[in-house]
Amino acid sequence: MKTTPFTKYHIANGAKMSEFAGYNMPIEFTGINEEHLNVREKAGVFDVSHMGEIWIKGPKALDFLQRITSNNVAALTDGKVQYTTMPNGRGGIVDDLLVYRIDAETYLLVVNAANIAKDYDHIVEEGKKFGLTAGKEIYNASDEICQLAIQGPLAMKIVQKMCKEPVEDLVYYTFVKTEVAGIKDAILSATGYTGAGGCEIYIANEDADKLWEALWKAGEEYGLKNIGLGARDTLRLEKGFCLYGNDIDDTTSPIEAGLGWITKFVEGKDFIDRPLMEKQKAEGVTRKLVGFKMIDRGIPRHGYDIADAEGNKIGVVTSGTMSPCLKIGIGMGICEAGVFQGRQQRVHQGARETAQGRGGKTAVCITERFAYGNESGRRYPAARLLWGRKAWRSGHASAGRMAVPTAALLRAEKTKRAKNGEDD
Repeated sequence: MKTTPFTKYHIANGAKMSEFAGYNMPIEFTGINEEHLNVREKAGVFDVSHMGEIWIKGPKALDFLQRITSNNVAALTDGKVQYTTMPNGRGGIVDDLLVYRIDAETYLLVVNAANIAKDYDHIVEEGKKFGLTAGKEIYNASDEICQLAIQGPLAMKIVQKMCKEPVEDLVYYTFVKTEVAGIKDAILSATGYTGAGGCEIYIANEDADKLWEALWKAGEEYGLKNIGLGARDTLRLEKGFCLYGNDIDDTTSPIEAGLGWITKFVEGKDFIDRPLMEKQKAEGVTRKLVGFKMIDRGIPRHGYDIADAEGNKIGVVTSGTMSPCLKIGIGMGICEAGVFQGRQQRVHQGARETAQGRGGKTAVCITERFAYGNESGRRYPAARLLWGRKAWRSGHASAGRMAVPTAALLRAEKTKRAKNGEDD
């Protein structure tokens, strides 16, 4: 297994380590729930050095990226970041990724760790059609760059202590090349995968120790904690962010995944699979990625069937967990398009759960997208949230709120439910 420049620190701090995407990565330190809540309330640091970084350079860089990605790269200006997908030419997604515009002829692609080799091969092959050369205009720097994500409401206060320039109010999905902890030309990006705010910092591997030591000195007064990949997963799922390999893959189109908002049919952008996606956009799709929250007790798991109230299978769970913030099971799943419109469904928990004696069916509310978090900017629409078993039993789908739950809202709901004698 590969290691990151920070692996030694994870082991020294007692992390539970495991293989992920070919790397020896920390899964948890003090416990997933504790780490999760610390990110929501204070700040946490994630080692995300396993992510891939691929440079695209030259006068043809923009035209090339317009071809291989679904979003409109031409809308970017220097210092802006864009979330997008790479269609695979068969109606599916090679990967979802971030595009950083350094300047008009220099772009940085940040791709998922498990897809680095696949993505690079795809980019190189498509690049040949534009005269781009691997190792020159297309350069895989994944083994040369390390990355820390500092996330949470206090994250930017910590990072500001390491920077001479003002960065605390950096706008969501923008970045600066600046000096961080004495490291020149670090990329400091107001992005993340948690819905808790904060930033991601890219530096050369040889500067890792310097950044790590400065970060913990700066973060001590703010309750900074190490966070593993376990909490990273629960955080992203509360926010409704897709996980490649679970919620989206080579067989899922961006339209099916609810990513039509990053699929831009602008004039002159002849991207891969555009005709197919235009047709899906106009005529609709036969399946759709949806979010849900549990009404009855239970934890949804990847691979569980989703069925309607009569027991007819209508989909499958792609991601699921017990939400540390909401204290209920939440998840995403691929469902037959249209069957959930204006209705509530049930999720079949599957043979493993049934064998353990916890029953076969658990009530859920199918939503447009479950979402919890406080980041500005748009990735996914807010979810329709239906609180308590009362809503399920009454069958009033219209009882939901179209809003991202805030701490105040959660407290109000908890008080209301306690007065009504309802379960958490």
